[in-house]
Amino acid sequence: MRSYVQSGFFLCALSAMLLFNLACQQADPIDFSSQVKPILNKHCITCHGGVKKNGGFSLLFQEEAFADTESGKPAIIPGNASGSEFIKRLHEEDPELRMPYEKPKLSDEEINLLTEWIDQGAQWGEHWAYSLPEKVEVPKLTEEAGFSNYNTSFVKNGIDHFILNRLQKENVEPNPAADNHILARRVSLDITGLPPGAVLFQNFKQGNMSYDAMIDSLLSQPSFGEKWASWWLDMARYADTKGYEKDQGRSMWQYRDWVIKALNADMPYDQFTIEQLAGDLLPNPSIDQLIATAFHRNTMNNDEGGTEDEEFRVAAVIDRVNTTFDVWQSTAIGCVQCHGHPYDPFKQKDYYNVMAFFNNTRDEDTPDEAPALRFYSPKQQESVDKVNNWVSTYGDPKTVKAYTDFLRFKEPVYKSHDLKDFQNGSYDDHASAVLWNNGSCRLENVWTHGAEYMYLNLYSYYNGTSFTVRKDDASGEILTQFVLNKTEEPETKRIPIKKIDGLTNIHIEITNASAPKTINAMHIYWLAFLPDIPGSDKPGFSKIQREFDKAINFKAPILPVMAENPNYMGRTTQVFERGNWLIKTDTVQPGTPPVLNTWEESWSKDRLGFSKWLVDKKNPLTARTLVNRVWHQIFGRGLVSTVEDIGSQSDFPSHPELLDWLALRFMNEHQWSIKSLVKEIVLSGTYRQESVLTPDSYQRDPENELYARGPRQRLSAEQIRDQALAISGLLSYKMYGPGVMPPQPEGVWQTVYSGEQWLESKGEDRYRRAVYTYLKRTSPYPSFLTFDAGSREVCTIRRTVTNTPLQALVTLNDPVYLEASYHLAKTMLVSDSIEEQLTHGYEKATLSDISPEKLNVLKELYATSLKEFKNDNDSLDQFLHFDESPTAELAALTVVANAIMNLDEFLTKA
Repeated sequence: MRSYVQSGFFLCALSAMLLFNLACQQADPIDFSSQVKPILNKHCITCHGGVKKNGGFSLLFQEEAFADTESGKPAIIPGNASGSEFIKRLHEEDPELRMPYEKPKLSDEEINLLTEWIDQGAQWGEHWAYSLPEKVEVPKLTEEAGFSNYNTSFVKNGIDHFILNRLQKENVEPNPAADNHILARRVSLDITGLPPGAVLFQNFKQGNMSYDAMIDSLLSQPSFGEKWASWWLDMARYADTKGYEKDQGRSMWQYRDWVIKALNADMPYDQFTIEQLAGDLLPNPSIDQLIATAFHRNTMNNDEGGTEDEEFRVAAVIDRVNTTFDVWQSTAIGCVQCHGHPYDPFKQKDYYNVMAFFNNTRDEDTPDEAPALRFYSPKQQESVDKVNNWVSTYGDPKTVKAYTDFLRFKEPVYKSHDLKDFQNGSYDDHASAVLWNNGSCRLENVWTHGAEYMYLNLYSYYNGTSFTVRKDDASGEILTQFVLNKTEEPETKRIPIKKIDGLTNIHIEITNASAPKTINAMHIYWLAFLPDIPGSDKPGFSKIQREFDKAINFKAPILPVMAENPNYMGRTTQVFERGNWLIKTDTVQPGTPPVLNTWEESWSKDRLGFSKWLVDKKNPLTARTLVNRVWHQIFGRGLVSTVEDIGSQSDFPSHPELLDWLALRFMNEHQWSIKSLVKEIVLSGTYRQESVLTPDSYQRDPENELYARGPRQRLSAEQIRDQALAISGLLSYKMYGPGVMPPQPEGVWQTVYSGEQWLESKGEDRYRRAVYTYLKRTSPYPSFLTFDAGSREVCTIRRTVTNTPLQALVTLNDPVYLEASYHLAKTMLVSDSIEEQLTHGYEKATLSDISPEKLNVLKELYATSLKEFKNDNDSLDQFLHFDESPTAELAALTVVANAIMNLDEFLTKA
């Protein structure tokens, strides 16, 4: 009997265990990325993550989460939630023991989810952004009640399948398609930044041109590159000045023009990336590829007296690392400079591994902005070509490159701040070494290439200065000795020197008895050594040597670009303790974060290899980032709303499958074509919807996360100004060239240290597109700043859109908008009927029909203004000061035109 009872009990227990296991097997698996990680990041990671590891417990990496804590046991035991201290602490009632410490208890739902996750084995998983699927299926749409009609009218391409699929799940109906006149203005502003041309608009509105054909026409216009360049230049931190305290002018406009041309040519995004990050490292780089590298020379340069060049060189390198990950990876990696990332799986060493790719460039925060690409005149280029052709004919590839590079950007050289051990001299604030009578200094680890000449860039104040170079020190062998005379300005001299093999130290000394004591006798800016020009035994060699001596002193416009250190000048990269560049610890080699795509051995360990790693199709972030940013530009929000961050702290994508589908198509079907991506988005039914917002739709979806309505947002600072000039007929379509200075209020610029002034541009330059406006970092163009444009001191991923009274004051009072209003008013004089005039002006500005209510309001404004101007001639003359014969009628019409330019339908893309 007892045996029978025991057997029955055993069978019951066994059945219960089987049922429990079956229940566990049937339970939906917990997804770490979307369900667990958000809870950990919100409640736990601040104390148990990259910076803090209280109790020896961290939840940032899997190996740390499952490792023993200070208690000697792991806090998480996979498969055993009841035995895991992590879960026990969540249930504690004692506030001193309960986690999270000194914070509200987790909800029962959160605790149950974490418990079930551990019981299921605590599968760690990978954050959704760090893996990229090979294929995403377009969802099939079901014919649900109320939605069947939309499946044919709404769906235009694959994008709409994803959007409508979620709308059906949320039981939300999309808006109907926008009218043609609204759609034409919307898509033209999105593609070109300007309203559509009159002919294009009428052809589409009247049905003589398809929507598809209109998009192709817009994409082919040069204004496409100008519009999208503003977006890219924000991220590239492009400006026309150096920044910091002096903020002196810098010639960077060739880079801006390169961006516009590259976008208009629809340069594939992978090539667009490689050329900007490493164009100088491509085989036989073209001038355009060198110009592209100015992307990372947009870093600020500190010319302030007393600053440490190396400090700000390092600051520039750090900025390049941070900007690269901001722009291409949607990853805020800057905090990893000081410690492991508190939320994302990046360790401090990862940061310096990446930094090693950027740490070996020639720029050193010097006032001359070296290395700087030179743009020679045709006559100067003839001399340069003669030298290069000679060296190409008689020299080896290494020598050819040395002369090509030196004539292009005068590198590599030894800068004066590398000189040390000064006697009767010092390093001054103008990037030169100053020597007095009997002055000397020393330069270590010089590679002379075994050359017969040294090139010395100097400025000499006196005739008869004896200049001596010795090996090692003041008692060393004399390598050269000669007499230098006074120079009118800094110049480069070729000086014979004794041949030396290998690295050496050199001692420089000068004497000039006629130079007063402690008075500057000479400035030394840099020294350089080049392999000797080959073909010395060939006829014409002396002439070529003279051509080279002349060429290295040519004055020419410059553009700061990137150039790599040769091996003998290579830098070592070390980890900074707590991010302090003065305290260096472990030496590191170039490398990429292991959490992302793997490194191919065929890639070179430099910026070129790194750029190939970035655009490798296995990189999970690059295509996602670009797609999300373009979507944000068009819809005003990204599929991941935190467009600057696709990490564990980012918002979850509103449509994750759509994001991945577009990223895969962008790389594969579209072959990295930005224009193709833009076209696919604006062709969608999602984009074509009305933007009408009802109280009900606002309550259900205030941020338009479901995309049940078309995009509606205020235009950017550049678009508002460009549109005003365009509809008034003032806009100049002249492209490229140095930045222009349109009217701005007096007294905005307070330039220190130089005579730089805001010189108002004349002629058509006054009406150029906003992308060409000169941008001074410490004093940006005021109206742009008011409409949320930035100073571009650092990379800007997303502008903060504000709505302030100051913006209305700009469009009502800024001279640019008043002048545009005046010219719009002149185009409104189509008849003697004031109704027709006002109707024409409104429709020209907004491309929409005016309602009777608005027409009446504008008529009243006109009548009031007309009466005031007729009664006050002084006001009339002041208001239309640019008109030689102002009339009260035209002034009143100008007031109305100005009011039209302040309407929501003018300032907003509907």
